[in-house]
Amino acid sequence: MRRSGISRAAVFRFRPSFGLRCLAACHRASYLYQMKNILGRILPATAMKRIAPDWEPKPRVAVVRLSGVIGASQPLRGGINLAGIEETLESAFTMNHAKAVALVINSPGGSPVQSSLIFKRIRALAAENELPVYVFAEDVAASGGYMLACAGDEIYADDSSIIGSIGVISAGFGFTGVMEKLGVERRVHTAGENKGMLDPFQPEDPEDVKRLLALQAEVHESFKALVRGARGDRLKGGDELFTGEFWAASGALARGLIDGLGDLRSVMRAKFGEDVQLKKIGSRKPWWRRAGLGARAELPNTLLGRDFSLNLAEGLISAIEKRSIWQRFGL
Repeated sequence: MRRSGISRAAVFRFRPSFGLRCLAACHRASYLYQMKNILGRILPATAMKRIAPDWEPKPRVAVVRLSGVIGASQPLRGGINLAGIEETLESAFTMNHAKAVALVINSPGGSPVQSSLIFKRIRALAAENELPVYVFAEDVAASGGYMLACAGDEIYADDSSIIGSIGVISAGFGFTGVMEKLGVERRVHTAGENKGMLDPFQPEDPEDVKRLLALQAEVHESFKALVRGARGDRLKGGDELFTGEFWAASGALARGLIDGLGDLRSVMRAKFGEDVQLKKIGSRKPWWRRAGLGARAELPNTLLGRDFSLNLAEGLISAIEKRSIWQRFGL
């Protein structure tokens, strides 16, 4: 029996062959799709366009976490500092097919110098690689932590985040009278009349305090200039923004210190689409590296060597100092 000139036998012979060809084509398409995805993660966009002109990469955002007190790392004393995160920042800004860099900040502040150095490095990398920077504050982005946040083109925060504290603080203890009670005589010899200023074992000298306040005023002015330059006409307010006061996110938004309320995933999806890939840059370090102890080979000597007592004392003091910084913001 024939239909349209084609025998039934021919139809049955044709159908399996056609199905196999379709299956093979699907396998090839799937293989090519997977290969494009693999190569897309490795090759720059220009190279991929030459290989597959119709290829379009999924939007990717490099994510860098900056968490902790800002300051130099020492044995048993970790901290956010430029030397420790510079490589991570460079990797983030040079990631293939990156549409932006997101900074997740959770810091109560610390060293104004390290804060400034990190801020400048982020802005330089953003300009060199022509990438926008989005900042997301977690528990707190205050003092030096807010200075880091100002490196972002836009700043977002959770409703309960603490933002601000644009000021300078210096805190310590006075131990006058302690040496006499302990029966210890302290001997200090200096070359330079102000070399021993702010000695905690001596009564506070008004002239020393005056010099310290002048120094703080200079640092404060630099901080205010940085914030004004970064936020521009988004700031809503005058000098009351720079008293050292801090606010919850809604108060910070009303004053122009941040640009909106939101979390990393929701904001990035709104800007770059539902299929945006959030790529975390920087691996989790072992506990001794997070404590600032250096490489694994240094661990036994650092913990059990002759400096054990000194490192332990420094570590305890550092822990108390850090705890006091976090507690200023109720954390």
